[in-house]
Amino acid sequence: MLKPALVDCLIGPTASGKSGLALWLAQAAASGPGGQAIEIVSMDSVLIYKAMDIGTAKPTAAEQAQTPHHLIDILEPEEVFSVAQFLDQAKAAIQAIRGRGNRPLVVGGTMLYFKALLQGLDDLPSTPLGLREEIAAKAAVLGWPALHAELQTHDPATAQRLNPNDAQRISRALEVFLHTGVSLSDWIQKSQSRLESKARDQSLIPTGLRVFALQPEDRSWLHRRIEQRFLTMLDQGFLNEVRQLRARPELSALHPSMRAVGYRQAWAHLNGEQSEPAFIEAGIAASRQLAKRQITWLRSFQNINRLDPSTMNNAELEQMALQWWQAGSAE
Repeated sequence: MLKPALVDCLIGPTASGKSGLALWLAQAAASGPGGQAIEIVSMDSVLIYKAMDIGTAKPTAAEQAQTPHHLIDILEPEEVFSVAQFLDQAKAAIQAIRGRGNRPLVVGGTMLYFKALLQGLDDLPSTPLGLREEIAAKAAVLGWPALHAELQTHDPATAQRLNPNDAQRISRALEVFLHTGVSLSDWIQKSQSRLESKARDQSLIPTGLRVFALQPEDRSWLHRRIEQRFLTMLDQGFLNEVRQLRARPELSALHPSMRAVGYRQAWAHLNGEQSEPAFIEAGIAASRQLAKRQITWLRSFQNINRLDPSTMNNAELEQMALQWWQAGSAE
């Protein structure tokens, strides 16, 4: 009996070079001996949104024409997208790609999505937008450190692992507790226990994963790339992009799309809350904090192939990635 094909994943922190490497790999693999066309399944929680191109470093129209991409530009910025929806759509995309005789490559850095692919879906409750708005209004008056202190009284386990200014995660934990009366840490523990008792839910991705992770250990190397990319986005018109988004009557700073790194800081700047130099500094700092969280996630995952892109040139990295890809053809 033939073993089921594995799902190939290329993951890593922001600005580590995932997208460029994936595009190169798609062309090299397709043109090599026994080549097979690659289609990319995006694993990015911001690339899903339309009209958000510059601040997401979205693949260009030419790049998407060169290599088909999925789960990009599938929602309006006013809409909300859950991890469960990602799993459903990723599964459908993977099956459709294989149905065409091509090979899927999942690419991205949203580690919550990757964890769900790897381990199954945590059974966590949804919460109403109105509650999120109430928490945000309270934070505007008291500040997020005060809400972090409040979270400490309800859910000390979650509060301990969060930065006092991590607005998105503090809000989510408070929403869950206030809506259900049960702490987020308790919800996660119960969900993980259910997953362990019945093993992994193979109905989501019925195959298993092969993972190639870009994990730079030279933090200064990654910081330079993050800063340069952010400045390049500004040169490309990022602030004008956010101005156009702010003009959408139904879109607010509370929507998940506008809480994304870079967009949140740009919205505050255009709202008169920060000077432009302060906005740039805050945007770069937030991007670096995101990368730090992503690397922390990466280190927690077992049995994945890791390469440090800060220690090699592009040609070396490309050849290592190609060898990994070709090895998968034999599995």
